[in-house]
Amino acid sequence: MSTPNHHDIKVLNSLIETTLDSADGYREAAGETEDRRFKTLFEQRSFERQGLAGDLKGAVLTLGGEPEDDGSVLAKAHRAFLDVKHALLRDEQAVVNSVENGEDFIKAKFEKALEDSDVSDSTRDTIRRAYATVKDGHDQMRDLKHSLEGQKDASNPLFPN
Repeated sequence: MSTPNHHDIKVLNSLIETTLDSADGYREAAGETEDRRFKTLFEQRSFERQGLAGDLKGAVLTLGGEPEDDGSVLAKAHRAFLDVKHALLRDEQAVVNSVENGEDFIKAKFEKALEDSDVSDSTRDTIRRAYATVKDGHDQMRDLKHSLEGQKDASNPLFPN
């Protein structure tokens, strides 16, 4: 592709791929958890990420490009590994930890795209709007992870009272 928007399209398609990976990861996490609250939360985040990917796809179309329509092979392999790990550990903490790790990755990828000096101002605005949603999801999962770790620590007989 040799359009004047080539770089913007490439960056957006990379974010689409990662956002679709995130949606898939949340959907799989919803299937892995036994906790109804987590299941609902993960399903909502999966739906939200699907919508976010749709918004980014619209931006690619507006730029004259062909939007990415699938996640990455690497993410699928990573989720398969996490499925095995969770099956062995059998706890909610493992599910939340894997979701939070994914959130760290997507947040960093959006931050890198925002720092890309070759991205046009209009594409940067699109990325910035999407990033607000990504950051919210990241912060929520980070807080959930820390909350569960705190509960685990508090139930430990060695935890100071």
